[in-house]
Amino acid sequence: MKKLFGTFGVRRIANKQLTPEFASKLSAAFGSLIGGKVAVGGDTRTSTPMIKHAVIAGLLSSGCDVVDLGILPTPTVQYAVRKYYDAGVIITASHNPPEYNGIKFVDEHGIGVKEEIEEKIEKIFFEEKVERVPWENIGSTTRNRRIIREYIDEVIKRVDADIIREANFTVVVDCGSGAASYTTPYLLRELGCEVLSLNCQPDGFFPGRNPEPTPENLKDLMNTVKASGADLGIAHDGDADRTICIDEKGEFIFGDKTFALVEKKMLKENKGGLIVTTVATTSAIYDIARENNGKVITTPVGDLIVARTLKEKKGLFGGEENGGLIFPDFVYGRDGALSAAKILEIMAEEGKPISKLVAELPKYYSEKMKIGCPDELKPKVMATIQEKVEKDPKIDRIDTTDGVKIFKEDGWVIIRPSGTEPIFRCFAEAKSQEKATQMAKWGISIVKKSINEIS
Repeated sequence: MKKLFGTFGVRRIANKQLTPEFASKLSAAFGSLIGGKVAVGGDTRTSTPMIKHAVIAGLLSSGCDVVDLGILPTPTVQYAVRKYYDAGVIITASHNPPEYNGIKFVDEHGIGVKEEIEEKIEKIFFEEKVERVPWENIGSTTRNRRIIREYIDEVIKRVDADIIREANFTVVVDCGSGAASYTTPYLLRELGCEVLSLNCQPDGFFPGRNPEPTPENLKDLMNTVKASGADLGIAHDGDADRTICIDEKGEFIFGDKTFALVEKKMLKENKGGLIVTTVATTSAIYDIARENNGKVITTPVGDLIVARTLKEKKGLFGGEENGGLIFPDFVYGRDGALSAAKILEIMAEEGKPISKLVAELPKYYSEKMKIGCPDELKPKVMATIQEKVEKDPKIDRIDTTDGVKIFKEDGWVIIRPSGTEPIFRCFAEAKSQEKATQMAKWGISIVKKSINEIS
């Protein structure tokens, strides 16, 4: 069982558990395995320069050559690695609060490394078997500061830029002071949008809002879209791999809705195809696939699992319900910038406001809740939860692909431990908001009881 790695990479509080010594040793373990030319980039967190320098030192000590990409979005690093380099390291804690940071290792395809590689890294790390090369074989460093410009150009090539420009959209962009500050506002201006910006100054303290793009954190964006009469609001998380939209009325659009919109477009354009998503994604994905000659494969939660499945199965499109969409012909990972551009393309082609486009999707309602749980208790709590639901006669069936997904006559709820935070997450979906909320609360109550029994 892994001791360091979570759903994707290692995340800890910076300079507490995630120290320069830790980062250097962990990256040296990675370098000992892969060798070659490794790209390194990170988000805007205050600890990123410290961690990045330590990571580079560890890689150099194991004989790797390093290309420093600077501060930039996670999908930009993944794009660069896939096109030019042998591997990559991304310094980011994505949506976590500012005191956190993390280290993500990606392979030559720009996909998070496989679990067996993570286990080998941990073995080298804990057994002190890092390979330090002689002084004459220490790696060299170079920089690539052109990759952001190239990435933006490649995003524009993947949409109908002319039709977006003709629409003359007004878009409010909230980058959360994260890495999207270097990409999305510039991308949208080049697509002919009038851009109003919120929190688009890079700042690792995240003074405007917390990095996670939730309804609670996006009140300013929602109010600004409504007050300004903008066509759309766009928000990203800290490393810009997720996109959340706000409609022209100032209403929050959950990520599964934008997933469904883009899925519909991709299937129609390609006359069908394979869609890959997680067990926590809306049933609307299946409805749209059936209507458009598509097929859906589900995986455990985690964008790297979805990305790897897309590659292995030659999938058309995939992603998660949190606003993380994956376009495998471009980046094997969630891509916030291309997601934003695709949404604008759909609005321009359809000639409809996004609220109407969402209203035309199959109708489901969702509720998301979470509850704290120490990491060390998660396995026992999860086992207790599964035991409880298996004995419940009111449950139609369960799916244990990731956590436990409980199906009832009028909806479903999934209970699973987070791979990045000391919490359990509970997602519910039903044909009414009242029922979805009720089911999510019921799921949380099961977690509470299980924690109390274990503690």
